[in-house]
Amino acid sequence: MVKALPIDLIWRKRVIRSKIVREGWMKDNGLNNVMELIKRQKWENLFKRREFVFIDAVKEFYAKMTVIHLKKKDVVKSSVKGVAIEFDHDRLASILGVPGKNGIYEYIKDVWEESKYTKPLEITRRFANNETLTAARRVKSGEMKPFQRFIHFLVMKNMIPRFGKRDTSSFMDLTYMDHLMARRLVNLPRVMMRHMSYVISMKDHELPYGDWLTMVFEEFADKREWCLVGWNLEKTEEEMMWLMLRKKRMRKKEEIESNLIGRSVIDEAAVEGKSRSDEQFYDAQVDVEEPVTETPAAPEVVAQASAR
Repeated sequence: MVKALPIDLIWRKRVIRSKIVREGWMKDNGLNNVMELIKRQKWENLFKRREFVFIDAVKEFYAKMTVIHLKKKDVVKSSVKGVAIEFDHDRLASILGVPGKNGIYEYIKDVWEESKYTKPLEITRRFANNETLTAARRVKSGEMKPFQRFIHFLVMKNMIPRFGKRDTSSFMDLTYMDHLMARRLVNLPRVMMRHMSYVISMKDHELPYGDWLTMVFEEFADKREWCLVGWNLEKTEEEMMWLMLRKKRMRKKEEIESNLIGRSVIDEAAVEGKSRSDEQFYDAQVDVEEPVTETPAAPEVVAQASAR
């Protein structure tokens, strides 16, 4: 049993938006190999997508959320503005348009233990670019090569997003960086649900997937306008333009999203080129095509947000 924070503490948390990945920008900056890794996972459409962030709706969703982790599936239950929301990882995969049947979904919080794919000391040496290390540890971004730093950026902004320190990678960051660069399949919906369960029990973690949850809300309601009135929007210039155009019905939704994505840029440090040693190492790895054996079943965990 994971005890969730009181509802008022969850409402005080900030909401995190995922980062837009623009294929044209990455091509212009010599990062085609990063797009290849994203396409390998079939995440490219999700990572390109731009959505509103309904801050109050996201906070209500997390405040009322219950997550059950079972051997073969995870289940999330919540409600927003009287609309019941319930999905497992297969349903979430369908909503987001990403694979959800197979893949690795380890959720490791600084437990430096070996697994089928993960050898802590080996990946520490690889990402710290230091073969003389004798113990596994966190790796600072300054120790990474440019290509590795950009993969770290994607992991901490889209896969397991959080605010706070950006210059140091956790063991879980390194684990998923290794999985992505070795082209192993990752079950993003299950990783997301594990992360969602974790953040509602921790004071120092904010609320992730703010824009992607808009797609979930739409799935359980007839139309987008159901949550527009009376909700606190993250009012960026682009989103206010989006809302104005929608109310006037001057453009189709696809045209508006295309315009917004075209204006979006990744606002982190630009990364150029890729590491030849990384390319040589990971090209030698086995490409996992068959279903990945699931990690050992965790005891049933129920996270329920309750008022003090």
